[in-house]
Amino acid sequence: MDKQQEYVLRSVEERDIRFIRLWFTDVLGVLKSVAIAPAELENAFNEGIGFDGSAVEGLTRVYEADMLAVPDPSTFQILPWRGDRQGAARMFCDIVTPGGEPALSDPRQVLKRTLKRAAALGFTFYTHPEIEFYLFEPPVDGQTPKPVDQAGYFDNVPRGTAHEFRRTAITMLESMGISVEFSHHEAGPGQQEIDLRYADALTMADNVMTFRTVIKEVALEQGVFASFMPKPLVDGPGSGMHTHISLFEGDRNAFYEAGSDHQLSPVARQFMAGLLKYAPEVTAITNQYVNSYKRLWGGAEAPSFVCWGSNNRSALVRVPIHKPGKGQSTRVEYRAVDAAANPYLAFSVLLAAGLKGIEDQLELPEGAEDDVWELSPAERRAMGYEPLPASLSEAVAVMERSELVAETLGERVFDFVLRNKRAEWEAYRNQVTAFELQRYLPVL
Repeated sequence: MDKQQEYVLRSVEERDIRFIRLWFTDVLGVLKSVAIAPAELENAFNEGIGFDGSAVEGLTRVYEADMLAVPDPSTFQILPWRGDRQGAARMFCDIVTPGGEPALSDPRQVLKRTLKRAAALGFTFYTHPEIEFYLFEPPVDGQTPKPVDQAGYFDNVPRGTAHEFRRTAITMLESMGISVEFSHHEAGPGQQEIDLRYADALTMADNVMTFRTVIKEVALEQGVFASFMPKPLVDGPGSGMHTHISLFEGDRNAFYEAGSDHQLSPVARQFMAGLLKYAPEVTAITNQYVNSYKRLWGGAEAPSFVCWGSNNRSALVRVPIHKPGKGQSTRVEYRAVDAAANPYLAFSVLLAAGLKGIEDQLELPEGAEDDVWELSPAERRAMGYEPLPASLSEAVAVMERSELVAETLGERVFDFVLRNKRAEWEAYRNQVTAFELQRYLPVL
């Protein structure tokens, strides 16, 4: 037994933890949980906990249903929202077959495989997400969601629901070892943003899943409803997860080169070129729901066209301006990712696209200086700014032809995403919406 496992066993005993929740996600990024008693913990480390994989979205086929969840002791954290009740903790799990092989359809294993590819090239992949979400009054069936306030970007609302909510949520996150850099009210009524401090991509994917759970728990405690839906309000901005990205070689930021244009190294420019080239192919992963495309094509600074810019918030890929002399802060920001994306798969395809740009030594095109939304279609075409897919159906059709995404996700996950998203589009396409009834029923 290694030292981390020993630490967990000792902590469970010393802290009187009665329940250990083992967490993992399905292919869509929905969190799954099974609770075990402390007496089962050592066996879980050694042998895993068996479950029916065929009952979890996309995990396995019926005739190979048996799967094992093996807890990762490095992810052990006490769950702070249990208060004075019986103590509970959580660990994330890797999913393996009964023979001990990594499950091909486990999103966490997909990210681990992609990180190994980066490591083989000498790189460590870091991410820093800005996560947006809405706070609503408790929902009432059939009614439009009602935001908890009518405040706007960076507004300070004394004694407001959102202010207290963010303070409580951040306290919980930091008690679980998740560092927060910034938090503020976003542009939409009731819309919030909390930015997590950068970490390696696997840790960050785990943190994003924990973040969503904490936000939902705090909302329940405070009598409000939190939603990561990409575009919940017709007239409000969507909720994204703008993701800052950097590659390090040891302690050196591989994206930084002093004196170069925007202080970007050749590696950074090639990585960005890869992101741009493969952006349409990865969009069905970074924006996986029908509703995602209401955000992407709804304006309000959402990125709809494939281009990059320095400090240009209409661009898909942005180069943030950092303080002079802070080369370690050089990074790029990919702005399309939804707050509802599966972070394991989203980080995987973004990393794979960037690494492909490095391997193929792709050349970065000229940056966009204008507000891309304000340009005419002819001007955008002349400048080479291709659109992202305009619907889930289009995104799936583009992804289906992508060797990069198929190779990154693996056959199992790739095929499941295609099937699941085609079914979602079919169900959506068959709906008769309130818009159609209001516009057409009285006159046709």
